[in-house]
Amino acid sequence: MGTAGKVIKCKAAVLWEQHKPFSIEEIEVAPPKAKEVRIKILATGICRTDDHVIKGAMVSKFPVIVGHEATGVVESIGEGVTTVKPGDKVIPLFLPQCRQCNACRSPDGNLCIRSDVTGRGVLADGTTRFSCKGKPVYHFMNTSTFTEYTVVDESSVAKIDDAAPPEKVCLIGCGFSTGYGAAVKTGKVKPGSTCVVFGLGGVGLSVIMGCKSAGASRIIGIDLNKDKFEKAMAVGATECISPKDSTKPISEVLSEMTGNNVGYTFEVIGRLDTMIDALASCHMNYGTSVVVGAPPSAKMLTFDPMLLFTGRTWKGCVFGGWKSRDDVPKLVTDFMAKKFDLDQLITHVLPFKKINEGFELLYSGQSIRTVLTF
Repeated sequence: MGTAGKVIKCKAAVLWEQHKPFSIEEIEVAPPKAKEVRIKILATGICRTDDHVIKGAMVSKFPVIVGHEATGVVESIGEGVTTVKPGDKVIPLFLPQCRQCNACRSPDGNLCIRSDVTGRGVLADGTTRFSCKGKPVYHFMNTSTFTEYTVVDESSVAKIDDAAPPEKVCLIGCGFSTGYGAAVKTGKVKPGSTCVVFGLGGVGLSVIMGCKSAGASRIIGIDLNKDKFEKAMAVGATECISPKDSTKPISEVLSEMTGNNVGYTFEVIGRLDTMIDALASCHMNYGTSVVVGAPPSAKMLTFDPMLLFTGRTWKGCVFGGWKSRDDVPKLVTDFMAKKFDLDQLITHVLPFKKINEGFELLYSGQSIRTVLTF
């Protein structure tokens, strides 16, 4: 492309500070340095994690470009990049895979040491590629997709099938893969089992799809918002309940409903009280509970250790347990082979400039996933 090696001026949604709406600005995007890739974004999803930055629940430097669930095409590459080339269709990865650290080398690991979970806001060399009005603008989770162009480290990008529809497979960059993997990879749901999913947003629905794919015979969805039940049933839930419908603790309600046989529970909200409820709701001896929702930062959890002593397993899960560069292309291939349907998760498609409207849909509970297109 004719822009290789040059600074690109383009539009981006910049967050100048917490608790303020996005501002569409003209920014400068520097060329990629060694082992970096510059990507033209085609479509990007709005995820609750992006909102955590706005609300201050997640640490970040400002000004910042958030967004981490996207599909794009490689515009240019820096020196030494071997895994992608200009013109490749790609998904940027908020969870990198350097292939060298302990987590990458372990068959059971996926939380690469290069992950930016602490809000450093820079690429591997310690600097940013974005500027606006003469000021540096920070990166978010190695991705920053609420912009027409972004720059990522080579360890944070996966080449995917060229025929994949960008406005759908962008969900494989975060929400879908996180939920689906929580069931099939982290939880390892067994055929014939009973599963309970707390929280029926986009990731919760993806957990249901994973449980169904793994052969669960009963899948119970739980949410305070009953408007979410119809969609949950459509993707595979066998029944849905609201905790408000009973004065009893939800763990007792579930025990009675299932004859005390809940094999797996998934907390897909990120609340401390529901994490303990989910743990208490799986079978006291052979149950597994998976924490999928990102917990609030700097909060401590208090629980009765007897919940674990009896034999329960309590697991955490980042990006569904997938090794990002290895598994994202395979998940896209599975989507193309119609092994799962992403249309159920996408409720709104808006032009990029309507990003603030997209976040309003998230806050009001009207959307599951809003995808922004460029």
